[in-house]
Amino acid sequence: MSQAPRADLALSGIRVLDLSRILAGPFCTMILGDQGADVIKVERPGTGDDTRSWGPPFAGGESAYYLCCNRNKRSICVDLTKPAGVEIVRELARRSDVVVENFTPGLIGRMGLDYETLRETNPRLVYCSISAYGQDGPYRSRPGYDMVLSAVGGLMWITGERGGPPCKVGVAITDVLTGVYAAGAIATALLYRERTGRGQYLDASLLDVQVSALANIGSNWLVAGREASRWGTAHESIVPYQVFAAKDRPIAVAVANQKLWVSFCRAVDRPEWLDDPRFASNPKRVENRGVLLPLVAELIAEKTCDEWMEVLVQAAVPCGPVNNMERLFSDPQVLHRGMVAEVPHPTIGALRLAGIPIKYSDTPGQVRLPPPLLGQHTGEILGELLGRSAAQIEALRQEGAIPLAR
Repeated sequence: MSQAPRADLALSGIRVLDLSRILAGPFCTMILGDQGADVIKVERPGTGDDTRSWGPPFAGGESAYYLCCNRNKRSICVDLTKPAGVEIVRELARRSDVVVENFTPGLIGRMGLDYETLRETNPRLVYCSISAYGQDGPYRSRPGYDMVLSAVGGLMWITGERGGPPCKVGVAITDVLTGVYAAGAIATALLYRERTGRGQYLDASLLDVQVSALANIGSNWLVAGREASRWGTAHESIVPYQVFAAKDRPIAVAVANQKLWVSFCRAVDRPEWLDDPRFASNPKRVENRGVLLPLVAELIAEKTCDEWMEVLVQAAVPCGPVNNMERLFSDPQVLHRGMVAEVPHPTIGALRLAGIPIKYSDTPGQVRLPPPLLGQHTGEILGELLGRSAAQIEALRQEGAIPLAR
């Protein structure tokens, strides 16, 4: 039996029907589940979410990729090629507040599970479609993954070393951002529903989100016609603001204003840089980066990362080590902030996951449930939520609408 949702969480009492897979949709519904929503994850019999096979590494038969974005959910396996399977999802939608799906635009309508159909029996439904390019426009039918959309959306163009080829970001950040945007949009739509009683349709696309997330780089082009380029860890408009190689490992240093420049020069015992007219202001430092940055790099290489951290932190200059995963997940600040959570898992035992990033004063989120095994809650959901008897559930199994019991 699953742990009951806590009544004191922000989204307690909200049911989310999750028809999504891979990362953007599941990341969105995980955020909602962290805040107390009852998330029902609908999966294909036999294989389930694509990411269940995206490994190694695996633990207890589950891929680390799948585990990262599917906690606080219950899994039901339904065959959507069978009419009885589609009817199960329709019944669940009638009893849900939110539907999230990421099928290729048009496909969900052919199954009769689109917003226009489901709203007929549930006008309060908030329905969010996540796709690569959006539900309309010349690219609507194109498939897409994070890597492709980071290319089309301009992110790859600005990522990589100066003079080097385009490079993808080390994590599927376009997917993650789309999930975050979608979760925020759903919460906003639920608030609107509280005021008006009406649900609505949300069209979220990876391309739209990535264009928005270009922030100042996109603005540079729109406002001034300035084309973007790759800068590695450096900054186009601020110097020094990049990663430098200390004696043992890299350190990031961000001298983002004139006050910090003064503090930096004094902390590293280079007062003569303050009197050098080539470095007198940030525009001058940007103009003369070819002179200044080799001097800073030579200096930083003289001491270890920890030695520079002690000096620069004392001077209140923003800085930090370039952590690998081992260092990151043992960092005292990360641990203090609860960014490593632990939950018992039926095949893994104690499962460690990234924690919940936003801290609520009155309704803090909670990692209540581990990522579910494939179809783990099929019988439970059909019986408790849809009122199916044991005989009816067995009939659905024999019909092939749900998997045979293991």
